[in-house]
Amino acid sequence: MNWNKLIKDLRTHLLLSQTEMAGLLNVSFASVNRWEKGHCEPTIKAKRRIKSLCTKYNFRFEDYIK
Repeated sequence: MNWNKLIKDLRTHLLLSQTEMAGLLNVSFASVNRWEKGHCEPTIKAKRRIKSLCTKYNFRFEDYIK
């Protein structure tokens, strides 16, 4: 799964800053920043929230599955 690309593409699709995305996902700005840079992966809870956002805003989560 290409989490860094998914998170960045979803965030830009929703026209959000990293800080705003962090607020939606209930995580810190630093977490979103590290995910987008590929330094680490989101936790399971964060992954569920990301998938939920994709579903809510009709963003194709499946395109990012390897």
